Amino acid sequence: MSSVAALPKATPVLDRLQAWLPKLVLAPSMVVVLVGFYAYIGWTFLLSFTNSSFMPSYKFVGLAQYMRLWDNDRWWVASKNLLVFGGLFIFVSLVVGVVLAVLLDQRIRREGFIRTVYLYPMALSMIVTGTAWKWMLNPGMGLDKLLRDWGWTGFTFDWLINQDRVIYCVVIAAVWQASGFVMAMFLAGLRGVDSSIIKAAQVDGASLPTIYLRIVLPSLRPVFFSAFMILAHIAIKSFDLVMAMTAGGPGYSSDLPAVFMYSFTFSRGQMGMGSASAMLMLAAILAILVPYLYSELRGKRHD
Repeated sequence: MSSVAALPKATPVLDRLQAWLPKLVLAPSMVVVLVGFYAYIGWTFLLSFTNSSFMPSYKFVGLAQYMRLWDNDRWWVASKNLLVFGGLFIFVSLVVGVVLAVLLDQRIRREGFIRTVYLYPMALSMIVTGTAWKWMLNPGMGLDKLLRDWGWTGFTFDWLINQDRVIYCVVIAAVWQASGFVMAMFLAGLRGVDSSIIKAAQVDGASLPTIYLRIVLPSLRPVFFSAFMILAHIAIKSFDLVMAMTAGGPGYSSDLPAVFMYSFTFSRGQMGMGSASAMLMLAAILAILVPYLYSELRGKRHD
């Protein structure tokens, strides 16, 4: 009886332990996120208002670093490249991914094998992708040389060393890697569409392209938004792909903001300006993320 009577006394301790156990388990990862992510964002924000060079300095200069950034031609080249790269990368990846998903949704033979082939590039790192495409697009050893050796002596593809077209080479490599991932997202969405809706539309005489364009794909708006968010995030923070393919060259004609930030922060010893560029990149991400989260939360609140 004494052992049975002792159980109620231990229950509050066990209840308290069970209440604190999830917090104790999450505490290390929470500390890592707060210190390794948000604290460094705050520190970078602080440095963007200082005259930091090779080492951090806490002499405040107001908006001077942002004004220097505004007057820097290389920053404007990087920003223009981001608009070109980001716009083409997102648009083409979405189009290619949707087309591949629709084709695979027809229950074709060897679907698993084909899906694996299209998804495989996403398993590669951007460094590997950039290096492989640098070899293929190199005029001295890639596609250009191969076709010339086959007898197409008039063929020329020198985009990789052309200042006006090199950014499109980066777009090609990025689309090759990301379109399979977009395909997987839309294919999962298509497989979740009620088949009775498609059958009812077919009974009404609608053609298959009309069914997908007017019924199926409009119902996948959440997938479109998710894919857009992921691709936009990849585009804004793209660094390793550019460094592997062109290192920002020729000159700095293929620079992106992430490459600019790294170059000025760690190579040129202008940490203040690099921090300012990093904060503008963060602002670009937030400009996309905040409206999306607001619309999502507002939609759930109405539901």
